[in-house]
Amino acid sequence: MEGGAFNLFGDPDEFRSRMEELAEQMQSSQRVAWADNAIKLAVDMTVASVERLELSGSTDEQAMQVRDAIHVLFPEAVTLVREAREGLS
Repeated sequence: MEGGAFNLFGDPDEFRSRMEELAEQMQSSQRVAWADNAIKLAVDMTVASVERLELSGSTDEQAMQVRDAIHVLFPEAVTLVREAREGLS
C-alpha cells in the first residue's frame, strides 16, 4: 500500500488545492452574507426611523421634519453600506 493513508484522498497536492478553494469560497460567502446584513440593517434602520416620526403641521412642515430626520440618519446608513461594499472587495 504505497503512500499510506494519503491514497485515501488521492494526490495530496490536489487535496490541499481543493481544500484551499473550499476555504476561499466559504470566506467569500461570509463576506457576502455580512454585506447583505449590513445593507439590510441600513434599510431597516431608515424605515424604522421614518415610521416613528410623529409629523405635525402643514405639508411643508412635515416634509421639513422628514428631511431633518433623514439628515441625521443618512450618514449612519451610508457608513454601513460603505463598509459592506468594502467587505466585498
